[in-house]
Amino acid sequence: MECTRREALFGIAGIGAAGLLRPARTAAGEHGAAGAAGRHVAPGAHAPVPLPFDPKTLRGLSERLLVSHHDNNYADAVRNLNAVELELARVTKETPGFLVSGLRERELVFANSVVLHERYFANLGGDGKPAGAVTDALAAAFDGLPRFEELFRATALALAGGSGWAVLDLDFATGGLRVSGARDHDRSLASGAPLLVLDMFEHAYHLDYGAAAAKYVDAFFANVAWSEVNRRHARARAAWQALRGAA
Repeated sequence: MECTRREALFGIAGIGAAGLLRPARTAAGEHGAAGAAGRHVAPGAHAPVPLPFDPKTLRGLSERLLVSHHDNNYADAVRNLNAVELELARVTKETPGFLVSGLRERELVFANSVVLHERYFANLGGDGKPAGAVTDALAAAFDGLPRFEELFRATALALAGGSGWAVLDLDFATGGLRVSGARDHDRSLASGAPLLVLDMFEHAYHLDYGAAAAKYVDAFFANVAWSEVNRRHARARAAWQALRGAA
């Protein structure tokens, strides 16, 4: 069945949000899950995106922690995604269903881990001072910036001591902003474009803070690059408006 223009755009906006909202501050020629400038990456050919900031300069987050997180947890997700994609390329009609199912589940986990880690690192390195159009949108959506931060922090700390992500999304179904929490890499808002991402897996903070997750969340907010959040918000809004026009 031929898909409509709206369905095609929705697929690009929802499933392809990784390409639409790729980190802007990457080294020339580097690519992550979505590829450089959103270009296609061959299966098994993803490469880690370098940290977009000097890890010595962040306040309250040590160089040791940031480099370990990037070079081990994130880079492992990239390597695992590559391995799974290469295995999927070998699938045939004779491949047992349980193997295909397991590979697809792992593909989703590792692909989301790569995307969310890249968003997480890319929205760090700033001065933590909210500014730009997205702050007005947040104030309108949550009855003020303090209420947004209260909800985002509460979501993050509800995941503390275990694993998961706290994410501010633009929901392509409604165009509204929404805070969501996921306990794993494969649970997130369908068709949501991540605008602000906070890694609450223990590897993201344990070296610096042990079990004191609230202090880590404080450090995160002190280093948010709101210019990057604004960039993501502007592009997501443009994509949502395109979807509305195609309806």
